[in-house]
Amino acid sequence: MPVAGRRAGAVLLSAGLVVITLAGGAGGYGIGHLTQPKAQPSGSAAPLHVDGGDGTPTPVEPVNTAVPDPTPALRRSELRYKEREFVAEQAVRSRVTAEVPKNWRMTQPDPPKEARYTDPTARRYVRIEAGFTIERPPQASMEQRILMLANTPSREDLRILNTQVTEDGRSATLTYTFIPTRADGDPRPQALRYVVVRWVALDDSGDCAVEISSTGLIQDKDAIWAVLERASDTVTRSDSEL
Repeated sequence: MPVAGRRAGAVLLSAGLVVITLAGGAGGYGIGHLTQPKAQPSGSAAPLHVDGGDGTPTPVEPVNTAVPDPTPALRRSELRYKEREFVAEQAVRSRVTAEVPKNWRMTQPDPPKEARYTDPTARRYVRIEAGFTIERPPQASMEQRILMLANTPSREDLRILNTQVTEDGRSATLTYTFIPTRADGDPRPQALRYVVVRWVALDDSGDCAVEISSTGLIQDKDAIWAVLERASDTVTRSDSEL
């Protein structure tokens, strides 16, 4: 069941700037996966905290300290792309192709529900997930991710910057930043991460077929968007039974 790539970034239905700090679990450079709807970000710029049931506010964790990363910015003009292919397995087996930076190294988890292409500095990557059942619109998938991000520890100072949905509803894009906590508990400060996640429909159903996440340092913003656009414009998914 082949589905062809399409231009996902088109006209935006909503692209307002929404800055939020969410309380709640993230690690590494990017956060989470998704499944089902429904939540809209609010306009609060303060951390969200829930009381313990007796009216006593939950203690606020100290926020991680972000330090500048001296790595030179990734420049979109220096990116060279190549069509890459991988197989993702979840509910079905998906053969996926997309144009991504040609010198970024591919890795897959076990089970292989996605592929991740990481740049030589290991500071930026693009991740593509498939193999899941095509059953909900991109906007619903984005709304579910926003709900999940509410579980990110408040110390990581996660801030949603923007949500976008194309006029035809065939793609939805979420942009946020956060300050990661090292997996080994090392308290040394980390650099602020810039993350853009896009959910894209590829067939007549209009439902999400792939999730693409592009992540890097704050100074990489333009290049991170370029990588995301190239991948989402060229991605294809063809399914078969496991």
